[in-house]
Amino acid sequence: MFYKHHVFFCLNQRDGDERPCCAARGAEAMQKHAKSRVKELGLAVPGGVRINKAGCLDRCELGPVVVVYPEAVWYTYVDASDIDEIVESHLRDGQVVERLLLEPQ
Repeated sequence: MFYKHHVFFCLNQRDGDERPCCAARGAEAMQKHAKSRVKELGLAVPGGVRINKAGCLDRCELGPVVVVYPEAVWYTYVDASDIDEIVESHLRDGQVVERLLLEPQ
């Protein structure tokens, strides 16, 4: 396995569409914050955590969204403190952040 956790942030930008998009909700800044936080905690090492950008993850109405693999855990978030909680609780400590989980569709 290349990474213990592979994390994808939806950064999709919709122009002229009535459907919401993650990019309009600050997803790029939060992806950068997560990447920085993972590095600060020493998790961005071979076999550790990889933070990536993704196109549309098709959960627009529930966004912004991030998905953590290999567990396929889907989260939403509001701000940097939510991202910190996902990084520290899930990625570092192995505990899913229940309050930020997306509802199954």
